[in-house]
Amino acid sequence: MLCRKNSTREKGGSIPVYLNVYDLTPYNSYAYWLGLGVYHSGVQVHGIEYAFGAHEYPSTGIFEGEPKQCEGFTFRKSILIGWTGKSSKEVRKVMEELSKVYKGNAYNLITKNCNHFCNDACIRLTGNSIPSWVNRLARIGFLCNCIVPVSLNTTKVGHGKMEDKGAGEGEKKKLRNRSNRPASSSNSSSSSSSSPPLALASPSS
Repeated sequence: MLCRKNSTREKGGSIPVYLNVYDLTPYNSYAYWLGLGVYHSGVQVHGIEYAFGAHEYPSTGIFEGEPKQCEGFTFRKSILIGWTGKSSKEVRKVMEELSKVYKGNAYNLITKNCNHFCNDACIRLTGNSIPSWVNRLARIGFLCNCIVPVSLNTTKVGHGKMEDKGAGEGEKKKLRNRSNRPASSSNSSSSSSSSPPLALASPSS
């Protein structure tokens, strides 16, 4: 599988933005070479990996963790998507804005999964989209939803105690690392964890 050709440094950007791709199934060893497969992904910038997973609450499903270390998934490769001029604080603001759209209870394998989140985040940070093969299965599933088992439609992220601040107020607050590990559904990974997602929490000065 070829890497992106558009990895040159953009004008004004000096911070690299990577897409870290993980296998959800051992069958990816074969499917990858056909441009298919089931993948989890996260966006790495300023030494932090941001990703999206599901839980049953109407709060953010975006969480952060150590790059290339997402438990329950097998790391495959890191792809340089582009460069950004945003500071770590500005990147966090982008994630806060995306958190209004990427709620844990809105996760859907076909229409709003971790790869959709990563694509949106990469476009906002670099102007470049992620490689099409990373989320190809979701697009195929959208055209023919019957080929995707219902049990694969959610990738659960365990939900710990989160501050119940209400929709409008909570979404304005900063992201805090309450968790750094998503957990996949039983059909996606057999060794998943059940840590809570990155929560919207009170800002720290």
